[in-house]
Amino acid sequence: MKLLCIDGGGIRGIFAIAILQALEEEVGHPVGKFFDVVAGTSTGAIIAASVSLNKNMKELFESYKHYGEKIFTRQAKVGLFKSVYSDRSLRHLLKKAFGEVEMKDIQKPLLIPAVDITHGKPFIHRSNYGHPESEDLSIKLWDAVLSSCSAPVYFPPNQIGDQYLSIDGGLWANNPSLVGLTESIHYFNKTIGEINILSLGTGLQTIDFKNDNEKYWGIRQWLPLHFPSLKVTPKLLDLALQLSSESVSYHCQLLLKEQYLRINEELGEEVPFDEVKYMDILSELGRSVFYNQKDEILSFIGN
Repeated sequence: MKLLCIDGGGIRGIFAIAILQALEEEVGHPVGKFFDVVAGTSTGAIIAASVSLNKNMKELFESYKHYGEKIFTRQAKVGLFKSVYSDRSLRHLLKKAFGEVEMKDIQKPLLIPAVDITHGKPFIHRSNYGHPESEDLSIKLWDAVLSSCSAPVYFPPNQIGDQYLSIDGGLWANNPSLVGLTESIHYFNKTIGEINILSLGTGLQTIDFKNDNEKYWGIRQWLPLHFPSLKVTPKLLDLALQLSSESVSYHCQLLLKEQYLRINEELGEEVPFDEVKYMDILSELGRSVFYNQKDEILSFIGN
């Protein structure tokens, strides 16, 4: 069983899209055909949902380029009294991309981690492949994806009908590889030896918390405020998501060994998930990584 698992990371999702776009160009057809299960968190949920529907990665890349600046246009300077960003443009992007498609319309196993904050528990939106915990398959795909993208403080929670509020699945599964692994074992009854995961990161930041001899640490250190723009860097959240992803990657590599192929790359600096000026750099880096590891990737997916 082959799985494609895509990390969260905001605008850094461009990195993963560029890899998949280059792969599509190489093989000549949608990458979804190579995978039995697709999983994605936050920005990775947008990509995974697109893969599950065999959407063209070049078109998805253009959508990110078109909507990126609109999505990350601040409505609040700090986010103390309302979310830093509105979800209006993100909602528009997702509705345009996925239309009226409901989870019940998707036959390929698709896993979208989110968080049900009303009941305080992790949650997985599943497509229509028979899992007994696929509770409400009438949820629109765009709604499920938006739930996984709603990073706390930066975006408002997403209201799922009148049932619960949902936020970013990256809080517990920023790298959804373990979600895919457990699904393969417990639902599809696969052994470890039958599971192969291609895991795409969104770049490894160099997140530096300098020791500046401050006696007291507070919000100024965890969420630095830049002058004169008054823009808050999501430093603490980015650190938490990166640590979550890399710990999952470590455990999956121990469990699966050569059956787990992790594609990621050092960024060499801080690249906050809301910093759209890095889109072209991330795209070029993703393509470069693909061509550097092309033979390994193609061999892994069996092409």
